[in-house]
Amino acid sequence: MLVGISPLISPALLESLHRMGHGDEVVFADAHFPSESLGPPCLRADGLQIADLLDAVLPLFALDTYVDSPATMMATVPGDSADPGIETSYQQTLTKHWPETPPLEKIDRFDFYARAAKAFTIVASGDTAKYANIILTKGVTPSA
Repeated sequence: MLVGISPLISPALLESLHRMGHGDEVVFADAHFPSESLGPPCLRADGLQIADLLDAVLPLFALDTYVDSPATMMATVPGDSADPGIETSYQQTLTKHWPETPPLEKIDRFDFYARAAKAFTIVASGDTAKYANIILTKGVTPSA
């Protein structure tokens, strides 16, 4: 255990976040997402909810200020439904840690998969909510 680091962040996740550079992306994937088959390294966070992981990670993770939106979710497929509270919760957490964060972007399911396939890493959570997936783009770490 480390002081100031959430116990939800595994040693492997902490290392991966540290190794990421400006513009690299991390996917926090729900339990339905094809985390293991897309290609990037997959870190397991079984039993954890994405909202909790975001709240644990965002104090350590600067968001990219050079992109239109450093946080992207998968858009709901037409005819399907998703809990709007998920997006609201994520946006509140983003704003809590990085107040200048623009609104979340939403992209088509297959565009999300293509982008996730190019991510630095995918974190496979135990979150069973549909459409809970989110991609974060890392920014420049602020100077102390």
